[in-house]
Amino acid sequence: MENLQEFEADGEWSAELEELAIRRRQAAAMGGPEALEKLKNRGIMNVRERLSALLDKESFRELGRITGKGQYDKDGFFKKISPVNAIIGTGKIDGRKIVVSADDYTIRAGSSEATISDKWIYAERLALDMHLPIVRLVDTAGGSVKLLEQSGHSKIPGYANWPVTQLLKTVPVVGVALGACAGLGAVKVLMSHFSVMVRDQAQVFAAGPPVVKQAYGIDIDKNELGGYKVHRRSALVHNEAVDENDAFEQVRKFLSYLPRHSATYAKRVCVGDPVDRADDWLKDAIPKDRRKVYDPRKILKSIFDVDSVFEIGRYQAGSCITALARLNGYPVGILCSDPRVAGGAMTITSAWKMERHVKLCDTFGIPVINLVDQPGNATGPQAELQGTLLGAVRVLTTIEDVKVPWVSIIMRRAFGMAGGLHAPKYFPHLIHRFAWPSARWGSIPIEGGVAAAYRKEIAEADDSDLKRDELEQYYHRIASPFRTAERFVMLDVVDPRETRAILCDWIEDAWEAMCARRLKMSQAQPYDMI
Repeated sequence: MENLQEFEADGEWSAELEELAIRRRQAAAMGGPEALEKLKNRGIMNVRERLSALLDKESFRELGRITGKGQYDKDGFFKKISPVNAIIGTGKIDGRKIVVSADDYTIRAGSSEATISDKWIYAERLALDMHLPIVRLVDTAGGSVKLLEQSGHSKIPGYANWPVTQLLKTVPVVGVALGACAGLGAVKVLMSHFSVMVRDQAQVFAAGPPVVKQAYGIDIDKNELGGYKVHRRSALVHNEAVDENDAFEQVRKFLSYLPRHSATYAKRVCVGDPVDRADDWLKDAIPKDRRKVYDPRKILKSIFDVDSVFEIGRYQAGSCITALARLNGYPVGILCSDPRVAGGAMTITSAWKMERHVKLCDTFGIPVINLVDQPGNATGPQAELQGTLLGAVRVLTTIEDVKVPWVSIIMRRAFGMAGGLHAPKYFPHLIHRFAWPSARWGSIPIEGGVAAAYRKEIAEADDSDLKRDELEQYYHRIASPFRTAERFVMLDVVDPRETRAILCDWIEDAWEAMCARRLKMSQAQPYDMI
């Protein structure tokens, strides 16, 4: 796994070199054969196997290899070392260097009672200091009351030397939940730009079942408390994986779209997909019948480079799709409505999902493309109780602060406050947007607007359904996207089959503008950016 030279322990310092070799061997043994065998019988990788599976072959360079608790005889000679359960170092993913910090579950179940916090915090500070992405492989039971006995005093929560918020502004941070992640373990997973958990193996919670039992008298399974099905609803953890190898592949995929740090830019990776590729079926992708829905992921697959769409938060807040992808090799961030979930409306969780994705793209210089079919904010007693409008306000403040290029394609609807949030629109932002012929927009959807404005006329008509239909058809003709384009309020109405070529043309200019802007920012504010 590790690309380190081995030397003979001879010469004047042979005793010390031999002791170093012994310490390294003992530390590499982790929690011992019995603990390792238990993991193996459960079909779970040990920490060093995980590092081998994640990183390029022989690229891992371990740091703090002999950190632990040494034991000595009465004369002060070394006997053995009990290693800490934090393994840190640098390695490479697809040839790109990263920092990695991993918990060793075979030693006290990854508990903080068997670690030295300065070690894993050093990895975090190394990532910040060297402007390297960091991946945390988290498998820790959290704190332990036994720490009180070890230290002889209680500890005020927190780690003053942990630069976690500054890391999030500077380098890509990934959290991988590989077991029960409680307390600090949960924080390590969640304080990231991308997180993934292994189904039925990992859990993320503030405290585990024993603490919940003590506090509330509730017997609950750890998966019911913090498993992947819980976080499909909570939206705390971005993605889920079928196994550890799947989780590591998702980490590699995610990092492939991002730069090394926020003061530089990501790499273009061409896949040979023609910029003028146009799938004929796109012309009918949006059903003429406004009551019918469609598959937006099929549209994304058609528009963006082949096999390049990497979805983030697939099972959360389904009315909004967030993803990374490529256009002519350039990395882009995707926002896309899904009318099959909540009608595509902006819910409190989809607003949060959109906000965090836009912040990710803005932090790392990834241009944003929004494919819009937005009927408006979710309505009703539950939506109001949840504070859905506050979510929309947060999206508004987020998108108006972005510095990356942004383009919107209005595929079908853009109504109400949420519909207006399809792009930044206040100076100095350039409103760059296109519409498909199927697009409609306004303060409220026409169907609801007609029902409200013509309630009396519809009720008094001989045929109320016919009257309502006539009024709706009339207003739909007025609401044609062609009329808006006549006034240059919409940049252009385009054939859906043109979309890929238009966006590929846009991304070349957007990328150059974004790179120039970030260079200017780094020169003007060197201590903020670097």
